[in-house]
Amino acid sequence: MDYFPVFTRLVNKPVLVIGGGEIACRKVELLLRAGADITLVSPRLHPTLQKLAIQQKIRWLAESYKSSILGDYYQVWATTDDRELNTRIFRDAQQKRIWVNAVDDPAHCDFITPSMIDRSPIQVAISSGGASPVLVRFLREKLETQLAQNLSLLAAYAGKQRERLKQHFHTIDQRRHFWEQFFRLPQVEHAQTEQVLETAFQSLLAEPAQNTGTLWLIETGTDTEMLTLKALRLMQQAEMVLYTNEETQAEFIDLCRRDADRAHCQLDALAEKAALLLQQSVRVCIFIEKGSTPESLVQLCTQQNSLVLPSL
Repeated sequence: MDYFPVFTRLVNKPVLVIGGGEIACRKVELLLRAGADITLVSPRLHPTLQKLAIQQKIRWLAESYKSSILGDYYQVWATTDDRELNTRIFRDAQQKRIWVNAVDDPAHCDFITPSMIDRSPIQVAISSGGASPVLVRFLREKLETQLAQNLSLLAAYAGKQRERLKQHFHTIDQRRHFWEQFFRLPQVEHAQTEQVLETAFQSLLAEPAQNTGTLWLIETGTDTEMLTLKALRLMQQAEMVLYTNEETQAEFIDLCRRDADRAHCQLDALAEKAALLLQQSVRVCIFIEKGSTPESLVQLCTQQNSLVLPSL
């Protein structure tokens, strides 16, 4: 991992942008959308930036950069077309322990900006660490076609219901299970108004499904891309992931829900471990290498009507 992905809150944070050209225009536009308090340093400004300065949406210092300009800023953006100047800005900011981004120069960046898909408050960020911007753009275009336009509506509605839901469900697992059911309702997936969501919410709240233990067995091969869509969906629902070989199954494990518990288990202990978890109403996903499923686990799957998803 070359960069640790993180979303940072910039509302009313003092941010310094050095440079007044087209690159600065793009960065300032995004920073304003994030609510940053922007000071821009440049002898000359692009017409778009001039307009923002006149409207007092940014603060403009009409002068060349000098190190004394750096103060108590949260971030510094070096957007000039002078690579040597951007490098000097980076070094000056580092001495003051200020996060700095020298545009199009990853070697002189404490952070980089990813390609973004904005369905606020839902945001998706994609980065190649500067290795392949064209590939990142391709991935973004692909994801844009997959992510519903009503995600903003769904997220905003769900955020309003958090306290309300706590009055009905007292554990995180119960609330999580409710939301998993809610977001999979056909009327919710296609909702265009909050009233549709409210109707579905009340209906599900009146008769919530029982949170019972479930088991699915996924045979692993050598290629994670051969997993079926159903397997990927179920892996995101698992609360416990049991695996038999961490070395060969690591990539499969990484595709599971991030907050799911994970544990290595010997083949001959899988059935007993899974049965115990099912008694505790846990949703269990087991990764097992193709052709090595013990008879005791086969019998448990049969008893539980569990899904067995073979590798392709």
